[in-house]
Amino acid sequence: MLLNASGCLDALVAPEVARALDGFVTKTITPLPREGNAPPRIAETAHGMLNAIGLANPGRERFLEEHLPRLRALLDGVPLWVSVGGFHVDDYAETCAALGGDEVAAVELNLSCPNVDEAAGTAAEIVAACRAVTPLPLYAKLSAAHPDLPEVARAVAAAGADGLSLVNTLRGLALDPRTLEPVLARGSGGLSGPSLKPVALAAVHACYAATKLPIVGMGGVTTGQDALELIACGARDVALGTVLFSDPDAPARVREELARAAEQLGVVRPDDAYARAHAAEKSLEIGSKVAA
Repeated sequence: MLLNASGCLDALVAPEVARALDGFVTKTITPLPREGNAPPRIAETAHGMLNAIGLANPGRERFLEEHLPRLRALLDGVPLWVSVGGFHVDDYAETCAALGGDEVAAVELNLSCPNVDEAAGTAAEIVAACRAVTPLPLYAKLSAAHPDLPEVARAVAAAGADGLSLVNTLRGLALDPRTLEPVLARGSGGLSGPSLKPVALAAVHACYAATKLPIVGMGGVTTGQDALELIACGARDVALGTVLFSDPDAPARVREELARAAEQLGVVRPDDAYARAHAAEKSLEIGSKVAA
């Protein structure tokens, strides 16, 4: 299944692109409206894109009353995932409790935004609080910057997460060569784009091994081969991010390239390559059991 990374596609502006996906993920919604960080807050670099949007969004009340009904109508049956954020554990839980019915397919808990300073609770605390108030599938979006990401993955799994979204952007900085001052008004921002792919592959590989939870893999996906490699590392689904800014036809193109890449690998469907990167480990496990 192909989705978009949260914040990388506005379905209200480009509904035809959103309808080309197998699932659409909203921008992160917080309890109160947020204007976000001061501009400039997006910058291109030689290594990818930096953004410091700062969770700009209309707030929970307006989202539920205005944006959610419009999205459901525009998406024409495409499953809708809502990205939920906050600055306290209760922020997440209250928003999750307000979502329901047949309008929302899943909730992605944004536990790793590098562009805000406010702290929430621990990832496991947030997941547990949300699990207590909603039956909707919960995907925990984690940052690869954590020193022990598999341990965080195990903690959110134990707290009730149904899946993981890996990875969010990593903190980066770009300087204006004329002034040697930060390009972004905030200073640092979240790095996305092709340079993030090896980080995403490592994170998905490690967290699949740690939890076996369903994973939405994202980070540097620009081609079908990129998507296939995330699937091989343990991603059930793949999200497109920065590529959507430059190529609105990416969903159809990546889907076609993915099918061809799978065929060249000698498998019938891309799903047949699922977790193939762990095959050697499984062989070692089997061999050790036989030896024992």
